[in-house]
Amino acid sequence: MSISPSKLNTYLMFKLPSAYFCGVRTKFLDDNKCLVTVKHGWFNQNPFNSMFWAVQGMAAELTTGALVMSKIRESGKKISMLVANNNASFSKKATGRINFECVDGHLVDEALKNAIETGEGQTVWMNSVGRNSEGIEVSRFNFEWTLKVKSEK
Repeated sequence: MSISPSKLNTYLMFKLPSAYFCGVRTKFLDDNKCLVTVKHGWFNQNPFNSMFWAVQGMAAELTTGALVMSKIRESGKKISMLVANNNASFSKKATGRINFECVDGHLVDEALKNAIETGEGQTVWMNSVGRNSEGIEVSRFNFEWTLKVKSEK
C-alpha cells in the first residue's frame, strides 16, 4: 500500500496532533516531490504577527520525511529513519498560506540503495523551501536524515 496525501493527513491527526491542529496538510506526493501547506492564523502565530518558526519547521520536515517514508515502504525493507541535524534560514515574514516543497526524492533513492547494499547507516541532506502565495521564499529548511537497515532477530 502506497503513502498518499490523505493517508499522511490522517496520520498527522493521530500521531502528530500538534502539526495537524496547526493546519499542516500534505497536498502532493510523488516519487521525487512532496508539497505541504500551512496557513498563518491565530493558533500558529508568533508575537510578531507571522507564523511561528516551529510550525514552519513541522511543515518543512514533513515534506522531507514523507519522501523518506514512502521510499522505505517501496523498498520492502525494515529501515529506521531519524533526523540527525537540521538548520533553517528565514528571509521574509510568513503570513497567509505558505507552501513547503521538497524535490529531493532522488537523493533518498541513492542513500537507501547504499544502506541496503552495505548494511551500514547512511545520511542524506534534504532541502525544503517555504514560499508564500506570491511565490516569494519565506524560509528554507535543511534536514539530515539517517537511514539504517534494521537487523533481523
